[in-house]
Amino acid sequence: MAEHLIIEKHEHFVGSITMNRPESLNTFNTPMAGELALALRDMDNDSEIRVIILKGAGKAFCAGIDVNELAGKSTLEYRDWIEHMEQPLISIARMKKPVIAQVQGVAAANGMGLLAAADLVIAAANTKMGLTAINVGLNCIGPIIPVARCVGRKKALELLLYGDLIKADEAQRLGLVNKITDKEELEKEALEWAMDLARKSPIAVQIAKKSFYASEDMGYFQQFDLMNEAFARLCSSDDAKEGVAAFFEKRKPVWQER
Repeated sequence: MAEHLIIEKHEHFVGSITMNRPESLNTFNTPMAGELALALRDMDNDSEIRVIILKGAGKAFCAGIDVNELAGKSTLEYRDWIEHMEQPLISIARMKKPVIAQVQGVAAANGMGLLAAADLVIAAANTKMGLTAINVGLNCIGPIIPVARCVGRKKALELLLYGDLIKADEAQRLGLVNKITDKEELEKEALEWAMDLARKSPIAVQIAKKSFYASEDMGYFQQFDLMNEAFARLCSSDDAKEGVAAFFEKRKPVWQER
């Protein structure tokens, strides 16, 4: 049982994971990081869930890593510790199901990395985010990896080296946020957005996500080869046949594959 998370199943094939350390602004400690990585994997394997919402309880999404855990480790222990803390960021890209980050308040350091690692992001207008560890003599060279893939090299280095917080509208311009909504509407809008995605063919969504990540570091022509192979596999699925039939018959498709 997760001590630091709230795990829920909603209607229409949507699940949610809430980081539940509001008194600490949902900063990662060792137990929560492990629980979150496990919860993501469990939902990825749950046939009753097609889309996952990731959020934080209270006024913040996630303010980074709990600095109370910093002291007294050897270099090798620090290496193992930071790999454990970053496991949820890595897990999202390896999952077959899409993860939507629902963000409000502060998303700092590992919290910013977590939202950047999510497949999609919906943020409240009051959101601020930044790679702030540089301000206390550390750095965010783990979280910068997904952030850089969203914003590009020059802006990524600026965020990494200066540690400034940016507002939701700038984050959206930079490609870190898909949608912005009022804080009061965030919960409702995120759930509706997730349910809308969950209405798509699960196998089509999963093949699209997996192929996108697999092709990201390939050469241009290799990307086409991989994507074409993925498309061919999808075309032979029952859901593809059902979707095309439903289109011609002017009815809603009934998806079979999960």
